[in-house]
Amino acid sequence: MANEPLIGRTSSTVSPSAAPQRFILISKLFRGIGKLGPGIVTGASDDDPSGIATYSQIGAQFGFAMLWTMLLTYPLMAGIQEISAWIGRVTGVGLAGNIRRHYSPMVLYPLVALLMIANIINLGADIGAMGSALKLLLGGSALFYSIEFGIISVIAAIFVPYRRYAQLLKWATLVLFVYVATALVVHVPLKPVLKGTFIPTIYFSNSYLTALMAVFGTTISPYLFFWQASQEVEEQKAAPDEKPLKFAPEQASAQLATMRADTYLGWHFPTLLPSSSSSIPRPCCIPTASLTFRPAPRRPRRCVRLPEN
Repeated sequence: MANEPLIGRTSSTVSPSAAPQRFILISKLFRGIGKLGPGIVTGASDDDPSGIATYSQIGAQFGFAMLWTMLLTYPLMAGIQEISAWIGRVTGVGLAGNIRRHYSPMVLYPLVALLMIANIINLGADIGAMGSALKLLLGGSALFYSIEFGIISVIAAIFVPYRRYAQLLKWATLVLFVYVATALVVHVPLKPVLKGTFIPTIYFSNSYLTALMAVFGTTISPYLFFWQASQEVEEQKAAPDEKPLKFAPEQASAQLATMRADTYLGWHFPTLLPSSSSSIPRPCCIPTASLTFRPAPRRPRRCVRLPEN
């Protein structure tokens, strides 16, 4: 009896080669992510608190009707970001430096001033939103938390070496998968999502057109162009063997291949993935907002007959 085979049972032992293959795949995945940089960080930065608030409000008002804008903006965003990356890689300086080289100060100073004003307003909105979010979790003063966030950001940007800071920002983008978890928790209906993604719905009303402009405005932001070009320059300087392509054109194939993959993959975060049910930031924000912020249906009131005296 002891030597008889057990019928109806399967062995749960994992084959010896399965575990090493799994580790090899994981290591390859992490090495691939390690090669990414400016594109994925810039794409993730487009999902800042002010942008999330915009998409949430639009989702609460129009539901899934504007998901089609994500497919429309993806080629526009990825294309302009690739152009910005090309400028940085080829010239070795950012957009502001190239404007200074090729245009008069009458063009340079107004553009940089407008960018600075827009960045300050955007940073203020983002830091204020971060302080308010921490207040919801811990209580206390949102203003105090906002000041702390601002001080920490300035110290990190000035004193942390670029290579370490870039790695920190890159791995911090993984927090965007929280939106995937949110979409799974609230059970986003697949049919309305697909309809809103692939069948454009346009209403010629003031509220809809204003919301449409808000989506395009918060999605395609000028600071992202400057950021992408400047980060490509910093990545090029941090690499010991890389030089600006106008001085080393033989490096073009290697540098541009990595840059393209990084840029187009990075911009899946804020654009393409929203159109699916397993989307990252935007798709989740638009549908989930329409689900969580929609007022609950009112229950009918019951009439109670009072006893007559």
